Amino acid sequence: MLYYVIAAIVIGLDQLTKWLIVKEMQLGESITVIENFLYITSHRNKGAAWGILQGQMWFFYIITSIVIVGIIYYIQKYTKQQVLMGVSLGLLLGGAIGNFIDRLFRKEVVDFINTFIFSYDFPIFNIADASLCIGVGLLFIQMVREGKQEKEQA
Repeated sequence: MLYYVIAAIVIGLDQLTKWLIVKEMQLGESITVIENFLYITSHRNKGAAWGILQGQMWFFYIITSIVIVGIIYYIQKYTKQQVLMGVSLGLLLGGAIGNFIDRLFRKEVVDFINTFIFSYDFPIFNIADASLCIGVGLLFIQMVREGKQEKEQA
């Protein structure tokens, strides 16, 4: 149940922040938070990460639906005693649903977190994207830990 709460919190924060961006900012408008590092920039994306597969909404509907079902299956089957796995899957579920809602109702994803890392203008992203990245990172850590435990038991 905790993992679904995590997903719900991610979805709520994601949708609230996107709603605020759409309501309060013009497309392309940018607000400086930390000069040369962090900006809030109103941006739209009709594709996937880094703008790939622009306009392929039916592809995203199908893939995201499959991913959501898969994540729920894994939460139900594999997280009883693996908290890190559950947290990572909760973050992945929340991120996937957050962007799916945008694609379904807006036909585009609202992005707004604009960062410059060592002067590199990183692609603009949102809370759902951040949740997906953190979830993947935690899942990777979980997999490494499991591999290490299997080696120790062998």
